[in-house]
Amino acid sequence: MGLILRLLVAAGLAADAVVHWRFAPQMAFVQGGSIHGDLLFRIQAGIAAVVAVIILTYAARWSYALAFLVAGSAVGALLLYYYVDVGALGPLPDMHEPVWYTEKTISLVGEGIAAVAAAVGILTVRRRPEDGDPLFEREHVRNL
Repeated sequence: MGLILRLLVAAGLAADAVVHWRFAPQMAFVQGGSIHGDLLFRIQAGIAAVVAVIILTYAARWSYALAFLVAGSAVGALLLYYYVDVGALGPLPDMHEPVWYTEKTISLVGEGIAAVAAAVGILTVRRRPEDGDPLFEREHVRNL
């Protein structure tokens, strides 16, 4: 079960990374803010790719939580900017895009799957006993 969750999270984040990387050049022309849209998309792609590798390497609560933050924030941003024209937010440009296309669907599905699988991972991953953990040591002694 753990391997399946990790693969789902990593695949969803990979889809997110690929779509954002491919669309970064088109976001260079987004108006407003001091951070350009293409830079935001490249940052999102890079973070999603790095977190996909992290989740494949470490099956821990912290890695699932990190994956949930990345995927969940991407879902939130995509839906917010689809439905609401919030304009430029501080350094962020006006990313409102009220159109839907295949790549946006791929991104949303990947991010959604990654977020849900990461949430399940947070709730189900077993904590590994650490050296010097008094609770683990008491439980271990009790079971002898």
